[in-house]
Amino acid sequence: MTNAAEFRTCPITGKKVFKTTQNLMWINAVTAVVFILIGGIMALLVALTRWPAVHLLPADLFYRFLTAHGLNMLIFWIVFFEIAGLYFGSSVLLNVRLATPKLAWLAYLLMLVGAVMVDIMVFTGRADVMFTSYVPLMAHPLYYLGIILFAVGALIGCGIFFATWAIARAEKTYEGSVPLVTFGLTAAAIIAVFTLSAGAIIYIPTFLWSLGIIKNLDAAMYRLIFWGLGHSSQQINVTAMVSIWYLLGALTVGAKPVNEKICRTAFVLYILFINLASEHHLLTDPTLSSAHKIANTSYFMYLAVLASMIHALAIPMALEVAQRKNGYTKGLFEWFTKAPWGQPGFPALIFSLFIFGFIGGITGVAYGTEQLAIKSHNTWAMTGHFHGTVVGGTTLAFMGLTYYVIPLIFRRELIGKKLATIQPYIFGIGIVLMSLGMGAAGTLGSPRRHWDVTFAVSIIPFSFDPTVILFTTVAAIGAMLAVTGGAIYVLVSVLSVFFGRKMAANEAKII
Repeated sequence: MTNAAEFRTCPITGKKVFKTTQNLMWINAVTAVVFILIGGIMALLVALTRWPAVHLLPADLFYRFLTAHGLNMLIFWIVFFEIAGLYFGSSVLLNVRLATPKLAWLAYLLMLVGAVMVDIMVFTGRADVMFTSYVPLMAHPLYYLGIILFAVGALIGCGIFFATWAIARAEKTYEGSVPLVTFGLTAAAIIAVFTLSAGAIIYIPTFLWSLGIIKNLDAAMYRLIFWGLGHSSQQINVTAMVSIWYLLGALTVGAKPVNEKICRTAFVLYILFINLASEHHLLTDPTLSSAHKIANTSYFMYLAVLASMIHALAIPMALEVAQRKNGYTKGLFEWFTKAPWGQPGFPALIFSLFIFGFIGGITGVAYGTEQLAIKSHNTWAMTGHFHGTVVGGTTLAFMGLTYYVIPLIFRRELIGKKLATIQPYIFGIGIVLMSLGMGAAGTLGSPRRHWDVTFAVSIIPFSFDPTVILFTTVAAIGAMLAVTGGAIYVLVSVLSVFFGRKMAANEAKII
């Protein structure tokens, strides 16, 4: 059993916040912000290079910084933040001490050392292999070792989440079913175990290959297992993002799902089917049969899409019901127009929902089918798709939650509240422009991952549409807006966490 001196009771939620949990959440969240800063700087440099009017970097630096951008944004920033979220969803929401805090600190150190090793290798030019690091491209052995250490640390963090939940269940620290947010994070953690295990499994032989111990590494085998990490990592993000949508709805307008059972069922569909979407990276590989590819990219994937559609209807419904209970009952849309748009959490939630659903989600369903995946996979349209999901959806949801975690958990008052309020608008509009610009340019033939988007003019002149330049410019302007919004987020978060006024123990204030 716990000692009362080990925790404080939140004056707003009534939940117990244990000191060890708070410290581990703090260090993981702060580290995540450091990595989004690095990734954001790389994003700006890459965007200014893809923009023909500027074309900033030489080819070698472009690919080096693009490698760093993908790793720091998709893996390091998001996974560190998700580990902080898992500790919140288990220890705080279930009113229980965190299992094995010492092991949690070890997990953090493994992740940090691994991430730093990877970045050092990339920035010193010893891992210019892109995010995918496809064989036979070879990086320095420490690059692969760094990824292995990071994956093992994150796996330990997931294990601590499950162990904490087991303690809460044994000690009966909560009544009835676990909160929906915790249920959703549990689904994310289950998917994470598969994802991170795939990463560790494929990078161990790749590490030995880079050392010369293994002489040959099968490229098809590498691609198959790698995408168990590369694309499935986004499925962790989707599941965690949806959990945060429900939490933001509760924090901003007091929203509760009309039917929790169907929402929980949707999370189960994620566990069973969402990782199957990883195979759309393998549709031109001869290792899988045509029947397998068609079944995977249609029937199986649609069950994961069904889960997202359930959440896409359940969350706006919950918001509307809550707002009408709050007294906004005039007409069809007063509940929406009178929502707390002046608080950062609500616009972050709405932009995240919109961008993920209408830009990332719809394009994902289209590009995930066999016929369109083969046509679009190596164009800039695919980049527009996953920036809609990872950046417009997941990252913006995480940003919105941060503004509530700082006062609620870290007990610091926000510095720059006006900046925090406009930040989701700047970031969201930027991502919309960037994703649409990338998608349009890619549809017209702009290549993916290429240093010079106009290179096709000299190779296949009749295949290049000059309109690509217009859409590339739109994407670059959007990228600069998004980077500005990201910079505001980092500024407000860092200043608030380190220099914000320390709130009194009984101060019941969110923002």
